[in-house]
Amino acid sequence: MPWQQIYDPLGNVWLSTLSAALPICLLFYLLAIRRTPAHLAAAYASLLCIALAAFEFGMPVSKIAGAAANGIVYGAVRIGWTLLAAVFVYELTVASGHFEVIKQSIGGVTGDRRLQTLLIAFAFGAVLEGTGGGGAPVAICGAMMVGLGFDPFAAAFLCLIANTSPVAFGAVGNPVRALVAVTGLDGMLISATMGRILPWTALLLPFYLTRLVTTWDKVWEVWPGLLLAGVTFGGIQFYWANYQDFGLVDIVGGLATLILLTMFLKVWKPKNIWRFPNEPAATIHLQSHSFGQIVHAWTGFLLLSLFVVLSGVPAIVKFLNAATPIVPVPGLHNLVFRMPPVFTTPHPESAIFDLTLLANSGTAAFLAGLIAGPILGLSFGKTMGVFFATCRKMQKSMLAIMAMLVLGYVTRYSGMDAVLGLAMTHTGYYFPFFGTIIGWIGVSLTGTDAGSNALFGSLQVITATSLGLPPVLMAAANSAGGVMGKMIAAQSLVVAAAAVGLPGREGDLFRKVLPHSLILAAVIGLIVFFLATAGRAFVPVSVP
Repeated sequence: MPWQQIYDPLGNVWLSTLSAALPICLLFYLLAIRRTPAHLAAAYASLLCIALAAFEFGMPVSKIAGAAANGIVYGAVRIGWTLLAAVFVYELTVASGHFEVIKQSIGGVTGDRRLQTLLIAFAFGAVLEGTGGGGAPVAICGAMMVGLGFDPFAAAFLCLIANTSPVAFGAVGNPVRALVAVTGLDGMLISATMGRILPWTALLLPFYLTRLVTTWDKVWEVWPGLLLAGVTFGGIQFYWANYQDFGLVDIVGGLATLILLTMFLKVWKPKNIWRFPNEPAATIHLQSHSFGQIVHAWTGFLLLSLFVVLSGVPAIVKFLNAATPIVPVPGLHNLVFRMPPVFTTPHPESAIFDLTLLANSGTAAFLAGLIAGPILGLSFGKTMGVFFATCRKMQKSMLAIMAMLVLGYVTRYSGMDAVLGLAMTHTGYYFPFFGTIIGWIGVSLTGTDAGSNALFGSLQVITATSLGLPPVLMAAANSAGGVMGKMIAAQSLVVAAAAVGLPGREGDLFRKVLPHSLILAAVIGLIVFFLATAGRAFVPVSVP
């Protein structure tokens, strides 16, 4: 039976907005203040969300159950499976004894923690985000940095913040495709607009990351490397997003940054090798390993990157998805309607169980692990033993991810997300800034930029049109602002904590990254506000 969303169930906009925000507030309170384990905090917040959806927003119980089931399936297939497989590849490399060679290969480029962060979290992380996203960049890069000797908490913290600028073009351009689907705007026009917002943060991020772990004088010691990384990635992000396509922005930008920075560091060295306080001095000797040995040690990560890239190629995705059944969620698919002003007319929300296990970055990573294990010297039985040990290790993290997605999906289908978004539209002249924050809210709730774009993309365009703003600017702003919400999304915190071996520290991570998430989101908001006012000439009106 069809059901229409209600955006002011209490008859008072402020009270309804406050009510819609309660589950998220509870989640943040439990994580940041009470330091409740993530799987329990997510479960409590999900229960509150379900209760509000049923008793305040009037959502039928059958549809709440469908939304929750849809979230569990998506969380398991798209996020949990990717995280599990990525950690599996890392554990194989450790179990085979080859991670020591990887450590030495990176240490051979530089032993400086500031520059290692750029190579791994910033550049290599961008490649992984572009190929599949889904938590893989934070999971893999965090595990690699811990293996190199980084403090686990610092590694998780740095990877969360580094995984920002690439997110808007992640998973071979999925966020842009989501905006195209809900707004009807040209994909390259959206891409070009995003490509004029995000490069500024890409230029800033290497300096910002470095300042987070050391003092300004230590930052300026390595400014040539920081500038090269920022200019390379930001420049390619601008060029590729404007003049090529939106699917390979991160992959090309990340690879170019990784290669150029590595070549640069072969000829330029910082005056002092910086490491974390109380950390032992570096004892890395690359010359003891041949090029072949280094490539051999990197087998797992190289195969993972290759397979994930291939799994995102449109032709391969189409072929693999041909065998994937399309299963609508009973009682939910096209039976929940978003209403004006979110859409101009009642709009049915689709609800399809995500069963895409074949064209999935998690499956690609798992296959890479199965092949890499024997190549690294492990028997097939030992390889599977590592996999099952990884499953046991990740149990609570997997439960937390699925509970987080229950919260996100019930929020979406009950209309609570729209209530929060609509509250921001009352900001008038300042909507370009606060509209960017809508995207930030969307990603912090759903954990994905594509999800936030699907939720709020149409709302951004409708509001922009009514206020006389360029619709493509606010559509792009939703995605660009959203990237800064990724670091505080509950599932991102779970992924980061699990990857570095700190389950239960999600609340500490949240408290650490929240101020930086707000600061960087405000930077994006100011850029969008400039483009909407004095910089209107820089907003593209046609495909470059």
